Amino acid sequence: MTAVSTNIKIDPILKHESQALFESFGLSLSTAVNMFLRQAVREQAIPFRIGTPIPNTETLKAIQDAKNGVGLSRSFSSVAELMEDLNAED
Repeated sequence: MTAVSTNIKIDPILKHESQALFESFGLSLSTAVNMFLRQAVREQAIPFRIGTPIPNTETLKAIQDAKNGVGLSRSFSSVAELMEDLNAED
């Protein structure tokens, strides 16, 4: 099959950085884009996770605190015990 040309707009810095990366793998930018497109068609999806942000420092600290049991309420041995504590007047 004969290849066709496609024009896409890319930030010049991103283009330069991605070309350097792909060249380090022995690939051209065109080959890398074709690999992406083939994988997307094969999976019928974007072939990588998108939209999941890296947690910020505050969230990472909260996760670590929870793992270490810092700042958590006490534990309960039954639902009845939990409900009693929730309904208690402070």
